[in-house]
Amino acid sequence: MACDTNKVEAIASETVQDNPNNEMKTQEKKNMSSSLVLQKAPSFKMDAYNAKTGHFTSVNSEDYQGKWHVVCFYPADFTFVCPTEIAAMNAKYDEFQELGVEILAVSTDTKFSHKRFVETEPLLAGLKLTIGADPTGTVSRAFGVMIEEEGIALRGRFLINPEGVCVAQEVQAPMVGRNVNEFLRQVRAWQHASKTGEVCPAGWRPGKKTLPVATDVEKMTGRVGDYITIEEILS
Repeated sequence: MACDTNKVEAIASETVQDNPNNEMKTQEKKNMSSSLVLQKAPSFKMDAYNAKTGHFTSVNSEDYQGKWHVVCFYPADFTFVCPTEIAAMNAKYDEFQELGVEILAVSTDTKFSHKRFVETEPLLAGLKLTIGADPTGTVSRAFGVMIEEEGIALRGRFLINPEGVCVAQEVQAPMVGRNVNEFLRQVRAWQHASKTGEVCPAGWRPGKKTLPVATDVEKMTGRVGDYITIEEILS
């Protein structure tokens, strides 16, 4: 569960007063994000650039109620890894739409920067995504991905179900891009598990075995290998 921010700050303040030498460690604790998984995703409202229409717009968390959606943070416009990630998500846009998944990209740049970025970066030609503008870092902080010292967001990707609950998150440092094919696999697995109540083993894809915990939980306990082999898992 998420930590109580007020309590954390109070504890941190007391620690610094007791021992000034602990200031650095305390600051690290205050900045540490907690997982949003199994929690209601933060609400938000911000300006945005709709690349499909070529016009400025606004986005609101209420726009995504009742839908599967992903909020995908990236560090900054006019950088190097970021356009490769955005282009990869865009290349799979139709597949996400077939799954009923909406995509919102977000960085701490302004909507004006987003527009110019999309217009000038060759990889983003034909972009269909909407990019949220979070120049104050409010939304990035709410999702726990803000790098305060740099004023940019980590690479944070949050999959949110139609009930508004975050079911999966991936957060990593800026230097390495994420894999859109793996993310699509996860989306399909989560949708299957949510619809059927079955559980999906590692690397599950449509058509592969699920685990019958709903009917054979006692038989399966400690005997998962009787139902699935490592070769099937890795295939």
